[in-house]
Amino acid sequence: MESYTIESNKKKSRLPARLDLAQSGTGLILGLFMWVHMLLVGSVILGKGSFNFVAKTMELSFLSDTGHGYPIAVFFAVLTIFTLFILHALLGVRKFPISWKQHRIMRDQMVMMNHTDTNLWYIQVVSGFLMFFLGSVHLYVMLTHPGSIDPYLSADRVVSGNMWFLYLILLICVELHGTIGIYRLCMKWGWFAGKDARASRKKMKVLKNRLTIFFLSVGVLALLVFIVIGINHRDQVGERYETHAAAAQTIEAQEALPEVDLAPAVVEEPVVEVHPVVEESAVEAAQAAEAPAVEEVHPVDTGHDSEKPAE
Repeated sequence: MESYTIESNKKKSRLPARLDLAQSGTGLILGLFMWVHMLLVGSVILGKGSFNFVAKTMELSFLSDTGHGYPIAVFFAVLTIFTLFILHALLGVRKFPISWKQHRIMRDQMVMMNHTDTNLWYIQVVSGFLMFFLGSVHLYVMLTHPGSIDPYLSADRVVSGNMWFLYLILLICVELHGTIGIYRLCMKWGWFAGKDARASRKKMKVLKNRLTIFFLSVGVLALLVFIVIGINHRDQVGERYETHAAAAQTIEAQEALPEVDLAPAVVEEPVVEVHPVVEESAVEAAQAAEAPAVEEVHPVDTGHDSEKPAE
């Protein structure tokens, strides 16, 4: 009895409640981020150009004079998400069953109660455990290669880098864990409870299921598009989308130009009759030289008058 009195007089710690609040806050931020992230990645369904536009916008290309953007912006964004991811995992692991005995007790209680929200919590535990490893790999790759968000580079990483299976499992875990987590936050903190808690819970479950189906469909379809792009791009692994697009534009511009015959053109020169011009003085001189010399004949004086004197 004395020991009970001593225990009841102890000041209760608020640390567990604060840790629980921090876990809820980090989970909410990460869950909303994953929804936005999936919509941005899903832009590849609309075409490579759409995904490239989203990637360049994330790199703040609209602030760059060259239009190439700043990959350092992606680095800090990934670093922030990575930090929240590790913090949320550390806060959540304190509620995991840490031994096989605890796991068996929990499983037996789940089978006995057959409670839907308890089953959802168990799915969160399993998916969170897998995400801790798979998500860390993905975030580390993005952290060390912040400038590799590109339709071709991302597709090469999926196909040529053999990451498709990791991304598929990570996609399923993320969408299940995030959607269930946000649903349980709403139930835990009484968000959107309304006047009828039972009816609100039912509506939230329906919304949760629809959101899970929607984001899983977008994610799987986007992954299939990346696989198709990666298969078609196997021979040009490492080539960026901008380089390929610029080369394609150059080829199109050349094809649009009119055909020009590069053979040397043969120009027919007009025939001009050339008449030698000879100076008249030279002609006269030549004629004078060829003509025989004519001597003047003078009458011979005989001393007799040619006329007889008149008689």
